[in-house]
Amino acid sequence: MSSRRAQHAAAIVSLGLLSATVACTNFYEVPIETPIQAKLDVGAFRRVLVAGFISGGTDDVDANMETVRLLRSQLRTKTNLRVIEAEVLPLAELAQEQAAKAGESSLPPVGEVAGAPAAAASQRPQDPPATPPATPPADETKKPESAAAGVIRTKQDLERYERIFADAAFWKKLGEEYEQPLIITGTIMFTPQQSAGMQTVNREEFDQLGRRIIVPRRIYQERKGFILEPKFVFIDGRTGATLYSESQRREVLYPASQSTPALASYFELMDQLIPDFLGALSTQKIKGMRTLLR
Repeated sequence: MSSRRAQHAAAIVSLGLLSATVACTNFYEVPIETPIQAKLDVGAFRRVLVAGFISGGTDDVDANMETVRLLRSQLRTKTNLRVIEAEVLPLAELAQEQAAKAGESSLPPVGEVAGAPAAAASQRPQDPPATPPATPPADETKKPESAAAGVIRTKQDLERYERIFADAAFWKKLGEEYEQPLIITGTIMFTPQQSAGMQTVNREEFDQLGRRIIVPRRIYQERKGFILEPKFVFIDGRTGATLYSESQRREVLYPASQSTPALASYFELMDQLIPDFLGALSTQKIKGMRTLLR
């Protein structure tokens, strides 16, 4: 009997302590910041030169100019590096010139990508226009349209120009002109895309009692948008050597009935990429909330 009373008394005491603890407990949120270390040590550089990019995919956006402007603006406000204001390099054109000097013919003229077609510059006014052959040679008919026109449309077109990033002498000479800064360059592919198929969408409906409910439905939908694929290359302006490079990919799709300008889509996708780009150069902080008990 006494044992049962002791157990009963212990249970009452435990319940009382639990009630007091719950009554005195407060929940509150504390903001926290988690640092993410930079991928690249830029302590040796005081200046940064965003030199230019080899761009392709679509003519609706000048991805070379727009990317240089955007990155320079971000570097001014988000890093301690001094941004060098310089003319944007037409890297596709420079890569083609390098290939010509080396006696290579694998690179087509850059055409509309970086300036006027090379043929137009070399033709003299007094020369009569050349008469095209009635039937093009068999090997020319098999060339992709992008390669024949000298316009960078695909990744295969782009890859043939990327050898310029391995030319340490070229980048070292450029670095000497600007007091040996950190050089940022790379490639930008901004390509239209289309998609069609079954998609799950949430529809607002009413049940038998007139209550509003959300019901997932499978519908056929056509969408269009863009794919952005940049490759950022960080080069030491003192030696011309590549310090680090990284590739990214983002895409966006809209309903086919929605008219979204290409430039607006470009900036929407770049906004997603900027934190990763800055994370290569400086320590970034991710903000969040933590719930604590008191």
